[in-house]
Amino acid sequence: MKSLHLNGLLPLIVAVPGTVGSLLFANSTAAQMMTPYGAQEMPPANNAARVQITEGPALESFRNDEAIITWTSNNPGGADEHFGIVSYGTDRNQLNQMAKSHIRLNRNHPSTVFRVRVEGLKPGITYYYTVDSMGGDGKRDGVESTVYQFTTPADLPEPQNIR
Repeated sequence: MKSLHLNGLLPLIVAVPGTVGSLLFANSTAAQMMTPYGAQEMPPANNAARVQITEGPALESFRNDEAIITWTSNNPGGADEHFGIVSYGTDRNQLNQMAKSHIRLNRNHPSTVFRVRVEGLKPGITYYYTVDSMGGDGKRDGVESTVYQFTTPADLPEPQNIR
C-alpha cells in the first residue's frame, strides 16, 4: 500500500485492487465467491414436488410479426436461472420451432410468471403451441401444457429494414 498526501490534506491510502479481497477476507476462496455487489451465490433451491401451470398459457400481445405468450406456474425451484419455452409450429402434431426467454426465479414467491417472445410469424397463419420451462442446466421442469393456438392477422405489415 502507498500513502498519498494531497496538499496537506489527510493521507489517502491506495490499495492495489488485486489485494483488496485478501484484505477483506482471511481466505481467498471467500473473496472469489463474492459477486460484484457483495452477495454470495446461493445453492439451488429445492425442486417443487410437482410443477403445475396455474394460469394460462395465453396470447398476451401481438405486434408486427411477434407474439408474447404468457403463463404462470408454481415456483419450480432448482437453480435461479430458468427459461420459459414455447414450442410452436403450423401443424399441431409437429411443433418443431422453439422460442425461449430467460428468467430469474424469486425464491420468496410461490409462483412464477413466464413471458416468451415468438418472432418471425407470417400473416394469416394459425400457429399451435405448448409451453414448458427449464432450468439453466437444460433440464425441463415437466410442466408442458396441452396444445393451444392463435391465428396471426392476414394484414401484417412487411418487416422494415432499419438503417
